[in-house]
Amino acid sequence: MGIFSKDIGIDLGTANTLVYVKGKGIVVREPSVVAIDKYEGKVLAVGNAANEMIGRTPENIVAVRPMKDGVIADFDITQAMIRAFIKEADVSNVFKPRVVVCIPSGITEVERRAVEEAVIQAGAKAVALIEEPMAAAMGAGLPVNDATGNMVVDIGGGTTEVAVISLGGIVSSRSIRIAGNALDSAIINYLKKENQINIGDKMAEDIKVAIASAYEDDEEGVYEVRGRDVATGLPKTAQIKESEIRAAISENVDEMIEAIKLTLENTPPELAADVMERGIVLTGGGALIKGLDKLITESTKIPTHVAEYPLDCVAIGTGKALDNIKELIESSK
Repeated sequence: MGIFSKDIGIDLGTANTLVYVKGKGIVVREPSVVAIDKYEGKVLAVGNAANEMIGRTPENIVAVRPMKDGVIADFDITQAMIRAFIKEADVSNVFKPRVVVCIPSGITEVERRAVEEAVIQAGAKAVALIEEPMAAAMGAGLPVNDATGNMVVDIGGGTTEVAVISLGGIVSSRSIRIAGNALDSAIINYLKKENQINIGDKMAEDIKVAIASAYEDDEEGVYEVRGRDVATGLPKTAQIKESEIRAAISENVDEMIEAIKLTLENTPPELAADVMERGIVLTGGGALIKGLDKLITESTKIPTHVAEYPLDCVAIGTGKALDNIKELIESSK
C-alpha cells in the first residue's frame, strides 16, 4: 500500500470492530475480543483467534471483551486491540493514520476522552469522533444533510441508538444500554430458569442468530441447545422452540420500542411527519432479529425496514465521514 498513510474509520463496537480504509472499504471485521495471559499481562491473541478461546482456556489465559455497553471497560486492553486492528489494516509503513471513530450518542465526556486517548496511544496521528446513529444513517444511505427528518435505529452489541436526523445533525435521540449482549443474557437466564440448563455466551449468541424472533408467525424454528444440567452439572441437550426465545427477549425488545416512541415524542412535528412518510430504518446486528421490523411497524404505526447491509452501516458511514475528516478533527478539539 506504499509508505503514505491512509485515513481510516473504526466502528469500535462492543461485539465486533470493523475498520474502513479510505479507497479500499472495510478491510477488518473481527470480534472485539482479546486473549491475555493473566499472570504476565501479555496479549496472546486478538479478534477471531481470541474469540475462539472464549470458555475454552486454561486457568492462566482469559479471553475478555474490553468494550462494555459501547464504552471502554479496560483501557490498556482496548488500546492493544485497536493497535492490532490498525496494524492488520496495513495502512502505512511510515506515517501514522488519521482516524474517525464512532461512539454511542449517550456517552459522557470522560468516556469520549478515553476513546480518543486509546486510539492516539494505539498509533493514530489524530482522532475525530462521530456519533453512532449519524454514522449508521450515512452508511444506510439516508439523506442526512437534507432538511427532512430521517429516523435510524442502530441495534449493536452494547447499545441501541435511536435518532432523528436532519440538516446534518441529530435533532432527537436516545441511547439505551440494551442491545445484542442484553438479549444473550436474557436467553441464558431464561434457559437456566425454565429448562434447567446452563449455557455460555457463545451458545446464547448462536441461538439468537438461529431462531430469535420478535413477531409471531406460522413458522416455529427449533434449535438443539448444548449446555450443563443445573442440578447435576453434567452435559445436557435440549430442544428449544422459537416461541420460547421470543418470550425470553420480549422484555428487552419492549424497551427498545419504548426508546423509539420516546424519541418520536421529542421530535418536532414537521420532522415527525417526515418520519411517518419516510419510515424508520434499522441497522446493526439486532436489525436481523426476525420480525422486529414488523413489530416496530405495528407498535408505532410507522413503516419500518431493515437497511441493505445492516452489519456494515456504521463502518460504511464512518468511512464516508473520512471525506470531512479535517473538519471533524477540528470540531473534536
